[in-house]
Amino acid sequence: MRYIIFILTLFLLTIMVSAQQLTQTIKGKVVDQDSEVPLPYVNVVLLDTDPIIGSTTDDNGNFILENVPVGRYSLQVSFIGYESVIVTELIVSSSKVSYVEISMKENAVSLGEIVIKPRLHKEKVLNKMATVSARMLSVEEAKRYAGGFDDPARLASSFAGVASGVNSNAIIVRGNAPKSLQWKMEGIEIPNPNHFADLTGMGGGALTALSGQLLANSDFFTGAFPAEYNNALSGVFDIFMRTGNNEDYEHTLQVGVMGIDVASEGPFKKGKNASYLFNYRYSTFGLVGQITNANEGIDYQDLSFKLNFPTKKAGVFSVWGLGLIDGAKVKIKDSEERYYSSDKEDYDAKQFMATTGINHKIFINDKSLLKTTLATTVSGIDWKIKRLDAQEELLPQSNIENTTWNFVLNSSLNTKISKKHTNKIGFTVTGMQYNILLEDALVSGTPLTTITDETGFSTLLSAYSSSAIHINNRLTVNMGLNAQLFTLNNNFTIEPRIGAKWQWTTNQQIGFGYGLHSRLERLNYFFTRDALTGEFNNQDMDFTKAHHFVLSYSNNLSKNLLLKVEPYYQILFNVPVVANSSFSFINLRDNWFINDKFENTGKGRNYGVDITLEKYLTKGYYFMLTTSLFNSEYTGGDGIWRNTRFNMNYLFNLLGGREWNLGKNKQNVLGLNIRLTYQGGERFTPYKLGESIIAEEVVFDETNAFSQQIDPAFIAHFTASYRINKKNTSHEFALKVLNATSYGDFQGFQYNFIEQTVDENRETIMIPNLSYKIEF
Repeated sequence: MRYIIFILTLFLLTIMVSAQQLTQTIKGKVVDQDSEVPLPYVNVVLLDTDPIIGSTTDDNGNFILENVPVGRYSLQVSFIGYESVIVTELIVSSSKVSYVEISMKENAVSLGEIVIKPRLHKEKVLNKMATVSARMLSVEEAKRYAGGFDDPARLASSFAGVASGVNSNAIIVRGNAPKSLQWKMEGIEIPNPNHFADLTGMGGGALTALSGQLLANSDFFTGAFPAEYNNALSGVFDIFMRTGNNEDYEHTLQVGVMGIDVASEGPFKKGKNASYLFNYRYSTFGLVGQITNANEGIDYQDLSFKLNFPTKKAGVFSVWGLGLIDGAKVKIKDSEERYYSSDKEDYDAKQFMATTGINHKIFINDKSLLKTTLATTVSGIDWKIKRLDAQEELLPQSNIENTTWNFVLNSSLNTKISKKHTNKIGFTVTGMQYNILLEDALVSGTPLTTITDETGFSTLLSAYSSSAIHINNRLTVNMGLNAQLFTLNNNFTIEPRIGAKWQWTTNQQIGFGYGLHSRLERLNYFFTRDALTGEFNNQDMDFTKAHHFVLSYSNNLSKNLLLKVEPYYQILFNVPVVANSSFSFINLRDNWFINDKFENTGKGRNYGVDITLEKYLTKGYYFMLTTSLFNSEYTGGDGIWRNTRFNMNYLFNLLGGREWNLGKNKQNVLGLNIRLTYQGGERFTPYKLGESIIAEEVVFDETNAFSQQIDPAFIAHFTASYRINKKNTSHEFALKVLNATSYGDFQGFQYNFIEQTVDENRETIMIPNLSYKIEF
């Protein structure tokens, strides 16, 4: 209640708004799409302004538009010999300079007097080698979309082909397990960057540690990704940090139900080009627990930063980092409330993750850009569970102590050989140092059995070459090759990638993509030992692999309305399974303590169609409707085709919003946004009630694995915000409601000791985050 009173008080103090016309500055940079070389003398114009506001880029490709009234704009850039580009949904507030980076594609063939329709920047992805199944993730969208919760992972679940829950932001891409997704930051694979990652399910977490205050626009891939991406099976989240303002100091403070958020950026010294940018966030679920009945013994904090150091002749150096620390405790319930095993457990989990790196980029000439990154990542978990036995004695039930360090060297050379051909080559060396201890009481009340206890070092090597060939101004072909080698067992894979996109008509585009992709399973599974011989069971385990086939059709039905359809087929193979059983890593979500012998004989297939109808934010409103119809099947060690755990069959999203400009000079903004999701339920394995009662734990019928399905889920999210723009300052009051329909996520089954039944385990979390933010 104190938080709410504080926020309302701030609102009353700032409700009186100046009638003065407020303006701000837009800065940006225009580069060649293929070479990334800055483009001078490009025309830059803000559309629909009177008088017209425009400028041209300088020798370094930079431009400045001054005295721009606050509001939303579309910005057009044009240059002789290049395709014109329109940047939409560009927001200008009174508190911060707006900055935009724009890439332009050189025409492959001279056009003479022919005029080509400008391309919308929103429809382009950052990676020029991508042809299908790629979407640029806008930071502005992450802040605006309902259910995004300033979390890129939750925002991605509104895209076609992507599903997620409420309690976890784990991303299910086209029926694949969340653990198959790769997270990248600044070109480096990083550990799962979510708070409480892997505690409720591998590949997910509660909330992201990636702050919208720090992120730049990024790419999200759902299939057939370009050749530079290795060790990814279902999708890639390719994230970048923006560079801080190198001329003026800008700060942000946000206070809300979820905690506090502080960000700052600016030059190290005025008049110099070096800049800093950082964000710190601390939160406690204490107050939220009072509202939602969530556990109160949970807290988290994270820190992210980027330091940028341009030089005159040696290129640009940057130092960046991200780190998080989590803690969660659950106490044993009172005796009359101990229905389930989890009610008898004392649970203590500590978790941390960090990554930091040094980037360097330098133009060797006006055609070639060399980028090099040296980085370190670390992730660790200390998770202990104790359980009461029949004599009310608290005994260890499980123990996880894992710490993994990665030391990464990554380098790439991008060369624009001609206006028709661009090539990118590169390599990555990832050294993995691990310290893994997994112990479990295989039968409750018995001493802990060691599943894995291993310390060591292994290396993953990867190299690639990728080319974009512009046959003409309408047809582009991308092709490449990726190879990787895992030194622990010397397993290797060579993976071809190819894609093409054809501008069929002015408004219609057709695309095709194919790729062979693979991913290592988690290191702990390589070091399980045979209970009798003590020998390693699975050190020879190979990469899990998949062929991706994708077709794509897009149609600009109008200037601001896009229809996109993508049918796809994925063939998974080399999947680890247990012989003569229904078990497969395809369905793996939360089981740490597996010590079976695996064999890479499992298969899988995912096929379906993703449909998106999107109306961009113009005239104060936007909407996006996504539909996914799919099927996901697998074979275990017994060779029988079954539904996968994640075979939901259908997924529908409808999100939209409206903005109103209020105040005497229409300088304040009221925004309302909503998202509705209707999706099929996850599959589950039926249980045997009679055997469960005898064993006093859930016994499943594994011969009918994942043959049943829970009821469909209907989930709604809502966001309301009011931004007050004042001179050099803005205030925003927001209410972001996650899971307004109070849908309970299905977590499996648990045995009820008191009723002697098997009950569904569902967790219902509805979070109303009321917040106040000031930018100055």
